[in-house]
Amino acid sequence: MIDRGKMTVRERVCENENRILSPYAKKSAETAGRAREEAPCSFRTEFQRDRDRIIYSNSFKRLKNKTQVFFAPEGDHYITRLTHTFDVSQIARSISRSLALNEDLAEAIALGHDLGHTPFGHVGEKVLNKLSSHGFMHNEQSVRVVDVIEKGGRGLNLTQEVRDGILEHKSSGKPATLEGMAVSLADRIAYINHDIEDAIRAGLLTEEDLPKAAVERLGKRTKERINTAIADIYENSYGKPYVCMSDEVMDATNELRTFMFARVYDYSNVIIQERAERMLTQMFEYFMQHTDKLPTPYLMLLDSWDKERVVCDYLSGMTDRYAISVFENIFIPSTFSIGGRT
Repeated sequence: MIDRGKMTVRERVCENENRILSPYAKKSAETAGRAREEAPCSFRTEFQRDRDRIIYSNSFKRLKNKTQVFFAPEGDHYITRLTHTFDVSQIARSISRSLALNEDLAEAIALGHDLGHTPFGHVGEKVLNKLSSHGFMHNEQSVRVVDVIEKGGRGLNLTQEVRDGILEHKSSGKPATLEGMAVSLADRIAYINHDIEDAIRAGLLTEEDLPKAAVERLGKRTKERINTAIADIYENSYGKPYVCMSDEVMDATNELRTFMFARVYDYSNVIIQERAERMLTQMFEYFMQHTDKLPTPYLMLLDSWDKERVVCDYLSGMTDRYAISVFENIFIPSTFSIGGRT
């Protein structure tokens, strides 16, 4: 018989997971581990440690000043990449709780899923993908952030399950865990619904503009649509080895997504595309020719990685405002010389 009085906090949590969680959940004690083996923590499970490492990383802190949809918005209530990340985390936890999955794993994946996102939203991603011969996808860059860039090139040494969930979170991905599947759906639910709120706040849409069939199926308000999606996932996934929506709710969700691309995403991209592309392109070319001007942490990466990849690491890690500041410092002189005097 187990002497619970001699168990560590971590061991008690793992025991509770075995008693409470679904047989299809990924238990903390079943992790495939880390690239570099570490001694276990007495208080936290491996997935809880991953969550904490992500939260305290520099890349996570910078998400508060990265665009979600609207570039450098003036209002205080627009969604940023950080608030989007919290949205995804909360929805993923709700899904995981309802399905008796591992909430800690889902939370860690959700908090790390956008760490590699560029400044200027998906416009920045498209620009770097065009400039780099290696290509650039934010989910792949997010894994590179946690594997290589953080901690002065040592990375965060996350578990394989969290890394997989980050890499596979896009709708085209195939997560290896149900918790990863929950995050992938939560990401879609979060960005569609909260981007609608921002578009209405910005005056690009009214609630009456939304596709009527989708609204009738999902709900008129953000909280109604999110609740509908979570309830539908529960009804279709509880006790099963997968996490999914019904065809009806997925079709309505995709209808909203298509609508948002036509009315908001493509429109807002047109507004910032030219300036963002010009800034990132010119900075890419500048740092390719002047790698000595890269900050010290990125200079260190040049010992192991080619300069094109490292320049992309630096540019993708920038916040919107920092990218503008660096561009201005390089290309816009602060004083002009006239007649030999300044």
